[in-house]
Formats: sequence, structure tokens, C-alpha cells
Amino acid sequence: MRVKCALCDIIETIDDETLIAKRLRNRPIHTYMCKSCYIRIEERTNERLTSGNFRLYKEKKLKEDW
Repeated sequence: MRVKCALCDIIETIDDETLIAKRLRNRPIHTYMCKSCYIRIEERTNERLTSGNFRLYKEKKLKEDW
């Protein structure tokens, strides 16, 4: 299966039986990222997390009285 990276527009081929290929076929909302873009985003996110200027806002769970 030929896929195109959503960020850098590189066209790659992946095996048709992989989980990524199945997700891309069955759910068009999923996008593909090449390994270099994925690693780059992961490194920069970790840098922002360690700097202290980046916060992940998690949903507050309400306590239910059942």
C-alpha cells in the first residue's frame, strides 16, 4: 500500500496486512506520519515537557455518589 506522510509529503510503501494499513483503509480520518516526522514530534514534545512551559490539561473526573 502506498501512503503519503501528512507533514512532509514523502510517499512510502507499507505492507497491506499491517495494523496501520488496516486503520488507513477502514477509517479515512486517520493520517499517516513517516518515522522521521514521528520521532521529530516526539523529541520536541519531550523537550517542551521538561522545560516546564508545556502543560497537558487532563479532564477532571467528577465523583459520583452511587
